[in-house]
Amino acid sequence: MSMGEGRRSSKKCLAYVAAFVVFQTAIILLFVLIVMKVRSPKVRFNAMAVESFSSTNNSTSFNMTMLAQVTIKNNNFGDFKYENSTLSILYNGVKVGEAVVPQGKAGPRKTKKFNVSVDLSGIRDRVGNDLNSGVLRLSGRGTVSGKVHLIKYEFAADIDEEEEKDSFEDYEMNDDNEALEQDEDDDDY
Repeated sequence: MSMGEGRRSSKKCLAYVAAFVVFQTAIILLFVLIVMKVRSPKVRFNAMAVESFSSTNNSTSFNMTMLAQVTIKNNNFGDFKYENSTLSILYNGVKVGEAVVPQGKAGPRKTKKFNVSVDLSGIRDRVGNDLNSGVLRLSGRGTVSGKVHLIKYEFAADIDEEEEKDSFEDYEMNDDNEALEQDEDDDDY
């Protein structure tokens, strides 16, 4: 083996090592940018069923009990452990009820579903018009605090969601003040 062949072999080996280092750096960079990126989980009210509904004769107040499905969608590659929280149900910006979210865990890239029973009651000037029209528009607001666990690291995540009418189904009232549920699917998140 001559001296020229040894240098050429060393340069070739150095080029392979450099290519390997560049390849490994690209893989690590992709891993950090895609897998280790913490995304805020999403909280939604999905299916709702009115269990009972009543309103006064002059239609200035209402009382309602509804069963709502709450979902917490975790888009992360790690567990999302959340604490006890409350989600407020609003009518025209005024709180009329609360849904309690018990502490729990949503697995990686999973959606945690659970049902909550919510008692709503409200007294408003405009509730009579809405009840007579057959549609009672509600919105929701709440914060769910928790931590996303990625490989032995914890990242704090606060979900501060405000849901408008789209997430709540409208309920039409028949002549006996009984709520009739209208089916809607809200799988767009």
